[in-house]
Amino acid sequence: MADIIRMPRLSDTMQIGVIRSWLKKVGDTVKPGDILAEVETDKATMDLEAFQDGTLLHIAVPSGNVAVDGIIAIIGKKGEDISALLSNTAETPKPVSPSITADKSSSPTPEPIQAATSGPTESRIKASPLAKSIAKEAGIDLNKVQGTGDQGRITKKDIENNLAASKSGTVKASTIATPSQGDTVVAVSQMRKIIASRLAESKFSAPHFYLTTEIDMDACVAARAQINAISSSKISFNDIIVKASAAAIRQNLGMNVSWMGDTMVYHNDIHIGVAVAIEDGLVVPVIRNTDQKSLQQINTEVQDKATRAKDRKLNLDEMQGNTFTISNLGMFDIEDFTAIINPPDACILAVGSISKKPAVKNDQIVISSRMKVTLSCDHRAVDGATGAKFLQSLKGFLENPLSMLL
Repeated sequence: MADIIRMPRLSDTMQIGVIRSWLKKVGDTVKPGDILAEVETDKATMDLEAFQDGTLLHIAVPSGNVAVDGIIAIIGKKGEDISALLSNTAETPKPVSPSITADKSSSPTPEPIQAATSGPTESRIKASPLAKSIAKEAGIDLNKVQGTGDQGRITKKDIENNLAASKSGTVKASTIATPSQGDTVVAVSQMRKIIASRLAESKFSAPHFYLTTEIDMDACVAARAQINAISSSKISFNDIIVKASAAAIRQNLGMNVSWMGDTMVYHNDIHIGVAVAIEDGLVVPVIRNTDQKSLQQINTEVQDKATRAKDRKLNLDEMQGNTFTISNLGMFDIEDFTAIINPPDACILAVGSISKKPAVKNDQIVISSRMKVTLSCDHRAVDGATGAKFLQSLKGFLENPLSMLL
């Protein structure tokens, strides 16, 4: 009997997968391990593998969005009659989902599309009745709202996010100038859509508060120079910050928490996510059990995962399970900034550049290497005193790096 291949849920945030291309065509023989298609998820572009022998009898979606659990294809015996499956898919048992492995090629460049001269009529817009009602009362043009539901359907949450963005001072979509000749309009990737949806939800649902401190990095600069003089790999300041953060979290486990609505999960294991910018978005590779690893181990793992993240070669389990996140823009000479919390974490640390400036030491004005860090916390799960104690511990470890060895 023929098997229906459905879009699997590849992460807890995934709602839609995007078929980028098919590497097999109808009539081709397939065997376990064959790559059927390239699928873009909210994390990366992946290879969709076959897991059974047979013939590709039907491709349900040649390209575009497919909701999780939506039909992708049908595989069966050559010449098998699948008309019953096609006409009555609702009663078809769900097969085992095909396995997914990381894509070995970089993400395809989005194809530019011409600016539309007019938007779709409201009757053609996919939106729930409640979303339409709320949008009408608020005067929101549904043509300007990006839907995150099944096949781009606009949901109540999409309208609420649009209203929240408007109230926060964000320019309303309806006031943005329409594209003119010479402008290029690029289709938004699934990754960018999910980033926008998750961060908007985090920003407008989690009550953020921010704590900033300045750290004397003189001892850290000297320690790094000594380590790199004898180490086979060059330790970066970011490696030291990741290690110090893990040590500070171990002293303040109230930071290592996830807000789950009706419950809060206090994690014992410390898994730090390190934000990495890629061509069309942001991914967060996870360094598991960070506090148990040496600087050299952290350096090797961060470099490896950052490189593979940019090449779209990370496995999904390498981008999930973080309990704390670090975003470092110091290499771009950014002195300080605030970061949006990466759910389900309750905290994210924004790291600025290290710069020389006058400072008072022992009642003397001297030139010192200084670095600012800003901690963003979800006030539902973390209180100000908890965040302040964490920053004190972090400051202590970075100003006295040898203390991390104790």
